[in-house]
Amino acid sequence: METPAPILEPRFPQVGEVAPDFALRDADGAVHRLADRRGSYTVVYFYPADDTPGCTIEACGFRDANEDIAAGGTTIWGISPQGAASKAAFRAKYGLSFPLLADEDHAVAEAYGSWVQRERHGQTSMGIARRTFLVGPDLTIVHVWEKVQPEGHAADVLATVRAAEERHSARPA
Repeated sequence: METPAPILEPRFPQVGEVAPDFALRDADGAVHRLADRRGSYTVVYFYPADDTPGCTIEACGFRDANEDIAAGGTTIWGISPQGAASKAAFRAKYGLSFPLLADEDHAVAEAYGSWVQRERHGQTSMGIARRTFLVGPDLTIVHVWEKVQPEGHAADVLATVRAAEERHSARPA
């Protein structure tokens, strides 16, 4: 009997590498470009689907931490494959205060190694791997969270953002 081939994870950007640039629309149709964030930190998190249990826990955690994360100029962007209408409903239902970006063709998720083959209940399909990237002011990857657990994730991101901002502000000009 043949052993099935393992499901391989695609490569994703590593710390120190330039973050793949992208431009995606939010629930209101506004375009968000990573290149426009030069000079500031950006939290880019990939989540499987709007208004599902784990994704809601993660998004509400970011909602609750957003004021503290944004205090130093850092912006949070959540990215998933659903369209603008789904994003608008999710944002409104939970009072989310940061942009949710629609990656309907999953090109950005692919560039970040977050569009993966998954096996669930014996079925194989493609979907989002829950990952978060902290992109620095120079548009390089500062930190990567793999295999994110939604509960408590935003608090971990907040601590990492604060430490990164402190290191950045302590550097000589």
